[in-house]
Amino acid sequence: MTGTGKKRVRKSPEERKAEIVAAAVRLIGEKGFYGTSLKDIADEIGMSQPGLLHYIGNKEKLLSMLITDNYDAYGTPQDFMESGLPGSDPEAPLFPSYLRFLVRYNAQRRSLLQLYMVLESEAFSLEHPLHDYFENRPDKVWVQYSEYPWKVPPEIGGWDAMRPIVRQCLEAMDGIQLRWTRKPPIDLYDEWLVFERMIFPSPVWDGYR
Repeated sequence: MTGTGKKRVRKSPEERKAEIVAAAVRLIGEKGFYGTSLKDIADEIGMSQPGLLHYIGNKEKLLSMLITDNYDAYGTPQDFMESGLPGSDPEAPLFPSYLRFLVRYNAQRRSLLQLYMVLESEAFSLEHPLHDYFENRPDKVWVQYSEYPWKVPPEIGGWDAMRPIVRQCLEAMDGIQLRWTRKPPIDLYDEWLVFERMIFPSPVWDGYR
């Protein structure tokens, strides 16, 4: 019992981790990895630093929680194919349709997207814990996407010929997301549709978007 006579509510490990992730996303998204201490995060949620370390291990493992367990784990092609949306047929999914799904999904997690962009900029440093992650990201994304039977126009020459187009999509998406966080505001989805028409032009991609 506390001094007020109220029973202290004990939070589950899952609730605590969710609090830690939310606080870390907010603080690191504002001040960067190097500008945010574990004490900052602990203070934000009313924990001691040793208590925080119990859940995350260390600062580098916290980044894994944020990126691998949160950012990368959702909005995947598998999520799209389970959505029932147009173009999501698991036997012949449409890649541009998936990208529209991903953009809409990312538009709903602005703080996490801002965190991701901040970390991507910091990770130019060889000493940054996520340097290798971002350096290898294009290759890993290509391998991940290549696991699915995307339906592409015959003029393209099959999925193996899509690698330059996938690279262009990643580059365009990174740029649009960065612009989305600036002022004056833009609509992330509407802006992506402009680039989609350039990357997947008519008439080649008609019926495959």
